[in-house]
Amino acid sequence: MTRVVIAPDKFKGSLTAVEAAEAIALGVRDALPEAEIVSCPVADGGEGTLDVLEAAGARIVRLTVRGPLEEAVKARYAVLDGTAYIESARACGIEFVEPSPATALAAHTWGVGELLMDAVMHGAKRLVLTVGGTASTDGGAGMLGALGAGVLDAFGAPVGLGGGTLTRVASTELTPARERLDGVRVAVATDVTNPLLGPSGAAAVFGPQKGAGPSEVALLDEALGRWAHALQVGGAPDVSQVPGAGAGGGVAAGAIALGATVESGFDLIAGLTGVDAALEGADLVITGEGSLDEQSLNGKAPAGIADRARPRGVPLMVLAGRIQLDEAGLARLGVVGSSALIDHAPSLDHARAHAAELLRARAAELVREWRSR
Repeated sequence: MTRVVIAPDKFKGSLTAVEAAEAIALGVRDALPEAEIVSCPVADGGEGTLDVLEAAGARIVRLTVRGPLEEAVKARYAVLDGTAYIESARACGIEFVEPSPATALAAHTWGVGELLMDAVMHGAKRLVLTVGGTASTDGGAGMLGALGAGVLDAFGAPVGLGGGTLTRVASTELTPARERLDGVRVAVATDVTNPLLGPSGAAAVFGPQKGAGPSEVALLDEALGRWAHALQVGGAPDVSQVPGAGAGGGVAAGAIALGATVESGFDLIAGLTGVDAALEGADLVITGEGSLDEQSLNGKAPAGIADRARPRGVPLMVLAGRIQLDEAGLARLGVVGSSALIDHAPSLDHARAHAAELLRARAAELVREWRSR
């Protein structure tokens, strides 16, 4: 019996990873009615991680927290085997704002800290913080404030919220936050390696996506430099050039200042989904995501699945909303078959609206082609 493992990430704006896996499974069943299908939707620590964790058996905790501006938002986190998985975007995601220069300066991470506090208050002994998709570039200052830290100007007064306020920050009082996390291990789940500052830093690379123009990028980069210094004044290590500290608008830096480690988001989540065990003895694995591009080669789901399939000799197929890798890029992943939904739809809007049925059809076609070789 042919064993097919299905391990996609989300198709952003269209399908969760779980929904994508279900659609691909239907296509595989259309082509191979007798196949053994093992579904292992995955995530890389960005948006959609909670959906994958819920499918893996995690309990979802829902609460209302302070959003990236001033309105309250309904957020959630996942708990599995004593570990709480906090998705930053559920509290301060870009979807909660209309990105503009003003929001780029004002957005903050206070709600992320509220999620962390709730998890600790309910007994979590390990926290995994995923950091993709935020509206903020505040270096995690709001998050630390919610945990009880002081974020202070030269006169010892609070500077307020938002990355733009950090131009005034001079010092931090981190002891209250450290005490609240005493005995709790914290990991930042990200496959982004950007430092906090400079041309590859949080403001320069991610700020424009959040509404920042050139002047806001320059201001935020300067502010984050002051923030890194203020954290050192409070007894934290220098986070300014730590790989990954710039992830999530620097929210990773704030966590690192409290002793968090940086770990591969994909490896952390994939370890919970059973994909390694599923690949043992598999005949084929199908992965995918919304956009397959150069970033996909660096810690994203397709690359992570490829790294696991290759040593086991399992052929890899990739389905994506669009594919921007050339043949050489696909070859580096070891892809034996690929298909982009946009190539089989009259428009991008159509592809998004009908992603499930397109995935089913393209999966069936690819599997038939593979089977006939």
